[in-house]
Amino acid sequence: MPVGPDLIAAYLGAEYAVFGEPELVLRIGEPSAALEALLEAEGADTAAYVSAANPHGRQAGKTENVLATTALLEAQREAGYACFPGEGRDPHGEWPAEPSVLVMGISRSEAQTVGRRYEQNAIVFMEKGKAPELVLLAETSAH
Repeated sequence: MPVGPDLIAAYLGAEYAVFGEPELVLRIGEPSAALEALLEAEGADTAAYVSAANPHGRQAGKTENVLATTALLEAQREAGYACFPGEGRDPHGEWPAEPSVLVMGISRSEAQTVGRRYEQNAIVFMEKGKAPELVLLAETSAH
């Protein structure tokens, strides 16, 4: 099912939080010194923010989302990636927070594969020295 402009706008305006003290909050198109420091600390040049919750942008049950997120986290750790749990948030509070994972050192193509495996419409990809970028995985609609 194509992703419409409203959903793309929601993704672009979302806050991508990584749990911790202090919490790291990423936004599309906004460089982050804290993200740069985390990449440096992890010895990584790239990272991706991926969710397994709410496949195809459709609200799923809390249990289903927790199980899918746990599977995503375990699979990425088994693949050798350092991972940090977090949640995607609507700063306006119009939709519930979505459990997500920041995967350190993953390539763009592998991150896209992971996102598609969990039936996601998009991922957030980050490269050292660049602002977080929304990467659409699903077909888009013009209306």
